[in-house]
Amino acid sequence: MKIVADDKIPFLKGALEPYAEVVYLPANLINAEILKEADALLTRTRTKCNSNLLEGTSVKFIGTATIGFDHIDKQYCKKKNIRWTNAPGCNSSSVQQYIAAALLNISSEFHFNLKDKTLGIIGVGNVGSKVEMFARRMGMNVLLNDPPRARSEGIKNFHSLNRVLSSSDIVTVHVPLSIAGEDTTYHLFNEEIFGRFKQGAWFFNSSRGEVTDTNALKKMLYAGKLDGAVIDVWENEPDIDLELMQQAYIATPHIAGYSTDGKANGTAMVVNSLCRYFNLPLENWYPLNIPLPVSPYISIDCNNKQEEEIVREAVIHTYNIDEDSMRLRLSPPDFEKLRGDYPIRREFPAYTVELKGGAEKVRQILNELGFRIFI
Repeated sequence: MKIVADDKIPFLKGALEPYAEVVYLPANLINAEILKEADALLTRTRTKCNSNLLEGTSVKFIGTATIGFDHIDKQYCKKKNIRWTNAPGCNSSSVQQYIAAALLNISSEFHFNLKDKTLGIIGVGNVGSKVEMFARRMGMNVLLNDPPRARSEGIKNFHSLNRVLSSSDIVTVHVPLSIAGEDTTYHLFNEEIFGRFKQGAWFFNSSRGEVTDTNALKKMLYAGKLDGAVIDVWENEPDIDLELMQQAYIATPHIAGYSTDGKANGTAMVVNSLCRYFNLPLENWYPLNIPLPVSPYISIDCNNKQEEEIVREAVIHTYNIDEDSMRLRLSPPDFEKLRGDYPIRREFPAYTVELKGGAEKVRQILNELGFRIFI
């Protein structure tokens, strides 16, 4: 069989070669001619899997090593009997790490305690649930909005969008991009919706750029309705709005989910799905060559430090979000290159923390976040 794969899918090379001819190409070179005799396509979000790409090809299976799947024309695939799969939840812990770093960054820079703030989470799936867990561990008041879950589970644990926006000090968005239907999210955050925000709130978006009306967000930041924004995803990527980049307190090149662990998870999920579909003799495959962190050991002197300070020190050791923001600001035209050449970022379980004088509660918080605790 023949497989065409995006050459930026990490850890993939060598996994499927014993069973197939694998052609690796940059996303912009994957076209209908290349796919003409291919049985499968392994891709990422930059490849639009629609009739223009797939018509006249022999592709039977598409695997995208990403959570998002709005780049796949699902109706066309159904019509042509093409099986497709994504990697739900593969990088949810990576986005949790990103949001944790952002929250701890702004609480330090703007001199407030997270436990004194209300976090509104819009979209409580794999990612939103992990963000919720972090926020609750930090003592934050948390308000959840997720209409599909509220309909299926009941409204007990969920609030209306209006309640969340009007009551939250920080709003973070974790929804898929949906253009139509009952739960449309395209430009969900427009001028009217931003007008419902609490005065002086923060806005975080690490879901999809098109969820936000860029001009409306810029207007609210200019007017002082919002105190600040943390933006990882943009309309018209990679040609991002430079004015919004300058306004945002943290601006990053769509890398919230780009931890090395998240990438390995996504690749493993699509490889195993492909193997099941084609009955290949490879089960429960997972990369063996995941690089270790540069500094996997964290020693923290906890004397005279609050719990939040200790957690901040541990989280920022694993991921300094300011560095990603600075790289984008220095060279916005390199948006795609910054993603393609993204450095190793390991998640919390890759680190061991030694707490000198720390209370049991902070040990428990770090342990629940996934850190290994040195005893």
